[in-house]
Parts: sequence; C-alpha cells; structure tokens
Amino acid sequence: ILLERVVRGAEALNPDAIHVVYGHGGERVPKSLSQLPVRWVLQGEQLGTGHAVLQALPTIPDSHTVLVLYGDVPLVRVATLRGLTESAAQGTLSLLSARLAEPAGYGRIVRDGQGRVQRIVEHKDASAAERQIDEINTGLMACPAELLRGWLAQVGNQNAQQEYYLTDVIAMAVADGTPVEAMVAGEESEVAGVNDRMQLAAAEQTLRRRHAEALMQQGVTLRDPARLDVRGELACGRGVSIGLNC
Repeated sequence: ILLERVVRGAEALNPDAIHVVYGHGGERVPKSLSQLPVRWVLQGEQLGTGHAVLQALPTIPDSHTVLVLYGDVPLVRVATLRGLTESAAQGTLSLLSARLAEPAGYGRIVRDGQGRVQRIVEHKDASAAERQIDEINTGLMACPAELLRGWLAQVGNQNAQQEYYLTDVIAMAVADGTPVEAMVAGEESEVAGVNDRMQLAAAEQTLRRRHAEALMQQGVTLRDPARLDVRGELACGRGVSIGLNC
C-alpha cells in the first residue's frame, strides 16, 4: 500500500509522532491501516494542502520540526528526508525540488538572479515565461513548527483553484528573512506521484530495481536483476545466487 510505504519511510527518522491527514469519506483508510503507528487526522473539507497541514498542527509543539509528505509519493529515499529535516532544524524552510524534462502541471520554483528561492507558482497560475522553468516543487518540505503555524495562519485562497496552498508559505518566509533552501532530488523517480495504473507499474519497476541494486551491492549474484521481485524483507548470507523469475 502506497501510504504504508510513506509511513515506513517517516518511521526510519525516529519521529516523535506521525500524523496522517485523510479526507471526508475516507474512513476506510484508517480502518484498513489501523496497525500503522500514526495519529489519524480528519480533513472534513478539501480546501488545499495548506488547509490539510493546519488540521494536524494543533497537537504539534512549536519546538518541533514538521516534515510534510504525501501519501501518493512513495519512493522518496530516507536519506533525502533526513537531509530536509536536518536543514530545517537549523531554522530554515527546506523544500524538495526536482528538474523535469516535462514539468507541465507542476508548481514551478521561482528564483532570483542570485539563485535564491523567492516563491512557488502553481502551473495554473503561472505566466508563459514561468511555465518554461524546469525546476518544480515536489510538495515535500520541512520547517520549524512555530514558523509554519504563523505563516499558514496568513495563507489566503486568492488563486485559480480557490484553495489554501501550502506553497504560499515560501514567499512569506522570504519576506520574513527566513532562509529557504531547495534541495534537488537525486533522481526523478524519488518524487514521482502515483495517480493511475501506469504510474503504479512504473513505481513498482523502480522499487524492484532498487531492491536488486541493494542486493548486488551486498555481494548477491542475480541471474537477471529485472526478473527479481522482493516483497517484504530479505536477508542473504555469503555466496548467495538468485535465479530467474524469483
């Protein structure tokens, strides 16, 4: 399950708490994943990403760092998440970006002449020039809870979607003089969302490749890395060889 993989990635950081925000009518999600060590938070109305994060913030202390993840982006590496949180712990607003050959549909990261992040513009609100930018916002970010709480309280919904965008806090951070760091993802597959069967198949293919590479780095011989499918955890001793279609 996609969400379970995202939660397991967050678990690897040893957080104080994991909050999962789910939508109206989605009661089957916490029921089917009741074994997950998370706090379930209902978002009664779907009013945007900023509004979703606001639902979880009341129980998060100001001294904590908030890491925002997405249930349909399951392949981000733990090392990447750790980089975001470590940067945010220094008082910065840290976000994960990616450079895409086909950035259509994504929010673009707008930088100034010195390369500093200024704001994020959603695709539907972007000008023709802004749509030429290939660096996109993945939506993943980390930030001190106290700062995030203050900025989200000021977010409005004056945009094409009439939603409260989490990304609006970027411009607020810049205006307040808070450092904004954009970390570029190591590979496009890390930030790929899963919205249909084709994207799901592509994500599974990437996961199979990662498992195969990890095993080979441990000294395991694979007759054909493309024909190995690892489900769950696999531990191998020395001199192990795995055949075809396993």
